[in-house]
Amino acid sequence: MSTHTISPDILDPVSAKAAVDNVLFDFLDNHRKNPGQRQLAQLVKLLEEFMVGGKRIRPILTVLGWQAAGGENDLTTVVRVAASLEMFHAFALIHDDIMDDSDTRRGRPTIHRILAGKRGDDRTERFGIGGAVLLGDLAFAWSDNLLHTAGLTPAQSAAVLPILTEMRTEVMLGQYLDLRATGELTDDVDAALTVNRYKTAKYTVERPLHIGAALAGADAPVLAACTAFALPLGEAFQLRDDLLGVYGEVRDTGKSRLDDLRAGKSTALVALALRAGDAAQRARLRTLIGDPQLDETGAEEVRAIFAATGARDAVERMIDDRYRRALGVLDTAPFTADAVTALRHLSTTATRRNS
Repeated sequence: MSTHTISPDILDPVSAKAAVDNVLFDFLDNHRKNPGQRQLAQLVKLLEEFMVGGKRIRPILTVLGWQAAGGENDLTTVVRVAASLEMFHAFALIHDDIMDDSDTRRGRPTIHRILAGKRGDDRTERFGIGGAVLLGDLAFAWSDNLLHTAGLTPAQSAAVLPILTEMRTEVMLGQYLDLRATGELTDDVDAALTVNRYKTAKYTVERPLHIGAALAGADAPVLAACTAFALPLGEAFQLRDDLLGVYGEVRDTGKSRLDDLRAGKSTALVALALRAGDAAQRARLRTLIGDPQLDETGAEEVRAIFAATGARDAVERMIDDRYRRALGVLDTAPFTADAVTALRHLSTTATRRNS
């Protein structure tokens, strides 16, 4: 484990990401080289490879939350806490890929596909899924290890641990709601946004900001401003993901743009199209979305209906509205000036991205 302290100069997101990566890969490297855990080496290598290429948005927001609340002194503790959130996220993604039966993640095969190998029979498929579940569980356990070796003071532990528990509960609820809605297409936009709020807005933006701010001893107004900023931005982030799941290029997103359509994901985009479409359009959407054999020709028909009903444009407007609301909060938020600048930039990249 690296023991050097991290100076307070590295407050920009790029440097924060690099510092978090150093903690993560030092931690994994130590486990991989541990002579008492030789049987773990293959699993650790898989986890190392899986974690390459992530955006690290949650760790970055943790550091920015700390900065927004006026965090001072070296960043060693907050960076290690931020790394623990990324390790938890690895757990969530590995299990999410199993539940979604996804083939790729970040342009590479998913963990359960790697472990199943190329034979593809029932035994290897079961091994792939079982092994991936266990690797996800290991990442969950190690996220706690990183957290509890971060050097938290008693006051920091008392402030952070309840927020972390809430975050974990919320993302599990969001994933459950997403699973329950998948394949059950509906025109209920609010239901889709509720999933977005729990699975993404709170988990990806609000709680990381809260955790970072709590580490710095934030008061109630700072935490409230974090929420006011985070929820619209997090919803915009997920709405962009919904569009990228249908329109994104695999070279940018690392995932097929057929996956969400084949799975029958009940997104705001789909709900808006069902609400605005005529009977024939609704019937075609219900036939095509959720078809596991859907090909690119069928997907193009779905995209054409999204355009004809105005659903795609409506989602773009929803993203822009939430982006502007988030920026409006920053105009009066009791955050440090440097944090406001960084959060403005992050808001743009989170909502205008192509991956």
